[in-house]
Amino acid sequence: MKYHVKDLDLAPSGRLRMEWAEREMPVLRQIRERFAAEQPLKGVRLSACLHVTTETGNLARVLQAGGADLVLVASNPLSTQDDVAAALVTYDEIPVYAIKGEDNETYYEHIHAALDHKPHMTMDDGADLVGTMHKDRRDALNAIIGGTEETTTGVIRLRAMAKEGALEYPIIAVNDALTKHLFDNRYGTGQSTLDGIIRATNVLIAGKNVVVGGYGWCSRGIAMRAKGLGGNVIVTEVDPLKALEAVMDGFRVMPMLEAAPIGDIFVTSTGDINVVDTQHFAVMKDGAIVCNSGHFNVELNLPGLAGMSIGAPRRIRPFVEQYTLPDGRHINVLGEGRLVNLAAAEGHPSAVMDMSFANQALCAEYMRIHADELEHTVYAVPEIIDQTIARLKLAAMGVEIDALTEAQKRYLDSWQEGT
Repeated sequence: MKYHVKDLDLAPSGRLRMEWAEREMPVLRQIRERFAAEQPLKGVRLSACLHVTTETGNLARVLQAGGADLVLVASNPLSTQDDVAAALVTYDEIPVYAIKGEDNETYYEHIHAALDHKPHMTMDDGADLVGTMHKDRRDALNAIIGGTEETTTGVIRLRAMAKEGALEYPIIAVNDALTKHLFDNRYGTGQSTLDGIIRATNVLIAGKNVVVGGYGWCSRGIAMRAKGLGGNVIVTEVDPLKALEAVMDGFRVMPMLEAAPIGDIFVTSTGDINVVDTQHFAVMKDGAIVCNSGHFNVELNLPGLAGMSIGAPRRIRPFVEQYTLPDGRHINVLGEGRLVNLAAAEGHPSAVMDMSFANQALCAEYMRIHADELEHTVYAVPEIIDQTIARLKLAAMGVEIDALTEAQKRYLDSWQEGT
């Protein structure tokens, strides 16, 4: 077995933390039991490019229990938990290629290692694996039957590929499942982003002006949690409907250029480039804190900030790079502009990743069964999978719900009855 991890001696710590996370992942535990019995992925070579965290470690074990021949690589250079990578190699004999802080060259060497596996199926988070295969490793397309995608940014990229006719196999957009984006994106990103900011800086959120770039599901969660900690939240948007919703939710809404001089903490989560740009850095307060919770580090124009600054940034705290502007003001960037919730903290809580990764596992099973029927485009998660995961989660939480009576079903299916 080949692998590339930081230190195998970290494995015992990783195993214990995975065990702790699994306590909060009852849906995935139930799927693992069934997968172990039925082996729905037996004989499938599966290459996964995901954040290597305790939750991902538990997903990897579910896929392996289902019979998959799995290789796991990191989907972001700063998101790997090295003890988890070591534990998967040591205890589960899963080839893992992931080291926290790996440089860009190593990152893509690892992606090529996943493609050397000649996968039948991909499981991506950000579409770097799929993109590299289509651009540089078309030899790996020969065995592919289908794939899944975890995050908003990746789905955007894949839909662009499908629109151009460039996508060579079907992919299910796990990100768009209701049991994913309504919970993982909002509650997971909201809590973990604030966790990352606080761990990196130890600043008090109460009383600060917190500027949130965007008002999609992730940004909604960030705004909600910042408000809950006493922050004065300002939202910036380009979509009039989302901006209107933010206003109705009680937030101030304004252009980023108006927010830049008054913001204390800036967080982006949009999936687009240069949300915070040079003209914004130019008018920020001394000591402004800037971070990103979108998948890629392009939301903050850090090359532009570096060009405006005097000398190299200094590492003033772990995960805090301080840039000095010519007039002496300081801009503090967290986690090198990468996902602050994973760069400076541990990512989403296990309870929400339970649903997200249940979607991954069940969609991999669905793809195995239905790949021959699907075209080369991006598909929604089948509603039956969403409903199944929601019911399993409610049952695990001890929550019961009503069921429609036969009379109620007939009424909903008819048109004859009026007022």
